[in-house]
Amino acid sequence: MKAAKSIFWTLLFWVTVSAVNAAEQLKPFTLAYTSKGDIKTVVDEVTGKLSAAGFQVVGRYSPFADATVVVITTDELKQIASKSEFGGYGAVQRVSVTKVKDELQVAYTNPPYWANAFRMADDLKGVHAALQKALGRTEDFGAKGLTPAKLRKYHYLFGMEYFDEPSILSEHKSYEEAVKSVEQNLAKNTAGVSKVYRVDVPGKKETVFGVGMKRPPKGDKYMDDEFIMSVIDFKDLRSTAHLPYEILVSGNKVYSLYARFRIAVSFPDLPMMGDGSFMNIMETPEAVRRALTMASGGKVNDNYWE
Repeated sequence: MKAAKSIFWTLLFWVTVSAVNAAEQLKPFTLAYTSKGDIKTVVDEVTGKLSAAGFQVVGRYSPFADATVVVITTDELKQIASKSEFGGYGAVQRVSVTKVKDELQVAYTNPPYWANAFRMADDLKGVHAALQKALGRTEDFGAKGLTPAKLRKYHYLFGMEYFDEPSILSEHKSYEEAVKSVEQNLAKNTAGVSKVYRVDVPGKKETVFGVGMKRPPKGDKYMDDEFIMSVIDFKDLRSTAHLPYEILVSGNKVYSLYARFRIAVSFPDLPMMGDGSFMNIMETPEAVRRALTMASGGKVNDNYWE
């Protein structure tokens, strides 16, 4: 009997180990291909391929020299976004072209990774297949890998924010007034925050804005996209498609994912301490929150700009 029990528990152990090892490991970004030449030419080529594949280009953003992000959506993606709470965060995908030394890297956000990180109602494998067909797929990168289950309850460390713990930037009398406030402030480049794209989620009062963040004259460098990426995005394959950041209007409130979640989920393997670590941008989460609060029409209760 003891021998039988021993065999049973041994088999159960190995079955469990095999199941864990077999679980899908997702990474945040996909390298489509590398190229040579002029970045503008390659960006135009990429945009053409995406449009030909049925993707709608809703914005372009150059956060720093030799880097451009093309933001895309589809009717299918917007419909899927409408089926989950705060699904607007996942209503777009991002494609980057980044010059690294003498090579241009064409990469894009890995849809199943972000579908799970944003707790969407669909794993976006259809969108993933369409992106691969349009641009190709060399390898996934940006992390050792996280399972869908871990992504759906992701946070970087104990005590840090989850997806469902966003910042409430401002509150307005109605959805329409909230959207108007964000539009007006982004047009004025309030707090160094500017509009990259806008996508309205069908069937619900929800709109996602993609925003660029560049330090204004008296601003804080810790909210600046170029500064942040110069610290944390240093590996051979660049994660430029982490950008742009999002502001979400849902109902009469304006939200953003807190940076300890939004940045960490793009760079889950980045160490807390040492060179190129989160410690070097320790002030970024609050700097970003303050800037986005002002860009949404909210108030900052400190002397941030003095």
